[in-house]
Amino acid sequence: MMEEKQQYQPAPPANGKAIASLVLGILSIIIPWVGFILGIVGIILANKAFKEISSYKQGGRGMAVAGLTTSIIGTALYALFILVAFIGLATFSMY
Repeated sequence: MMEEKQQYQPAPPANGKAIASLVLGILSIIIPWVGFILGIVGIILANKAFKEISSYKQGGRGMAVAGLTTSIIGTALYALFILVAFIGLATFSMY
């Protein structure tokens, strides 16, 4: 019986910007006040990661998607929070 050797190709390395985007996206949800800025940076890094992944055939597309999603959620949460805080302060200062 002859065994055929299967050759596996290693997975392409994950894009560093995709990893950073995921980390910043998670932190943007967890860390108050600074989360808005971290989310914006995470969105920018995710977009750059998508371009690099397609150009250089790198891995990490799933991390870039997750980073973009968490960054958008974190940014939207804190933008809504800041908007409500300003409306509350404006309403409170009227009385």
